[in-house]
Amino acid sequence: MTIYPQLDIPETLAAGPGPGNTDPRVLERFARTGVADHMQKDVLRGMLEAKEMLRELWGTKNVYTYGVAGTGFSGLDCVLSLILPGDKVVAFPNGTFSGIDTLTIRMKASTAEELAADSLNPKPKSVVVIDTPHSKSVTSETVDKALAEHKPMWAFMAHWETGSGRINDLKGFSDACLKHGVMGIVDAVSSLGVADFNIDDYPGVVAWASCPQKGVLSLPLTYAPVSFTDKAIDMVRKRGCRTYVHHPILDARHWGIIDGKDTPTPAYHQTHSCYAVAAFHEALRIILGYGRRRKASDYAYHEKALRQAVEAMGCDVTSNMTSLVVLNLPGKLKGKEKELVQGARAQGFGIWPTLSEPVQVRIGILNQLSPEQIAEITGRFADAMLAMGAEFDKAKVMNQLKAYYAKAA
Repeated sequence: MTIYPQLDIPETLAAGPGPGNTDPRVLERFARTGVADHMQKDVLRGMLEAKEMLRELWGTKNVYTYGVAGTGFSGLDCVLSLILPGDKVVAFPNGTFSGIDTLTIRMKASTAEELAADSLNPKPKSVVVIDTPHSKSVTSETVDKALAEHKPMWAFMAHWETGSGRINDLKGFSDACLKHGVMGIVDAVSSLGVADFNIDDYPGVVAWASCPQKGVLSLPLTYAPVSFTDKAIDMVRKRGCRTYVHHPILDARHWGIIDGKDTPTPAYHQTHSCYAVAAFHEALRIILGYGRRRKASDYAYHEKALRQAVEAMGCDVTSNMTSLVVLNLPGKLKGKEKELVQGARAQGFGIWPTLSEPVQVRIGILNQLSPEQIAEITGRFADAMLAMGAEFDKAKVMNQLKAYYAKAA
């Protein structure tokens, strides 16, 4: 029997699309929380308070708003469980992660025969996939045309697609769903806690999902936020769904949401972690204390600084998100994106390539909202490029960055 040495994971700078660098206050709550079971009164109180703070962050009065234990995909699995075999769905992927969401939809909408025909990549007749090219956004015209033609029961779109760094037309999607009598489902995995928006302003969308480790900045394994309108919940009551753990109605009971109302006494659903509850609760306190509008403004401000800096290095930016810069490398570095990223990551600088073609570089600023932090990201990326043979004046780039912040001061 081999007993390995104690695992020591060093500090790294998470400068990719996510997870972001967790706030020290969140880590402290996780580490200093006492041992308590999932039905202990303070754990339950924390869940009830987190539920209410989450509604404030989402900008919603939806009663069925809570966190699904696990990663971001746990929340997406919960909302996509609304879809049953044979349901007609139109999906609008435009990157890696909305593509995985679409695969999940195809799995859930497949009949038994369709799933058996190709269990890992089913192609149900009831699902129409409208692909948007990499580095392009889903437009209202695309959605309206597809829904008019195919007349589905459900439509799916990502809000901010982290795979390509593109923001899709949320209002256009919602309006088209209302116009054509379609129930919209949105993956807001990268926009919640970064952008300033209220989901109640988009009535064509009946179900939303996000994740804990990006804009909310909790641990990757705490709670994936979800929110359902009454229309979506009524559909589940009527038809059911094929899950227990991620059941939109049953899971809500542990958050004190029972029969469509808030109750002071939650009901057991599964064993929740007291550490996860405390960390998620603190993350919500931090972001609401910071302020949604200020947070969104700060992301836009610092993203612009980083964008201008990498453009000064000769890179071509193709993204329009404010928490992520997606770029093409210049000149002789083209085709060496993965090599550059691997070299940076070996130095504790956690940038990422895109996971679909064409390969680009992704640099994120999650929880990196100060001139000093952006300067560190810029400097380390400059060093990574210069080590690969890029030709530019690093001092000039850094001085331009200082001038950007000095002008705004």
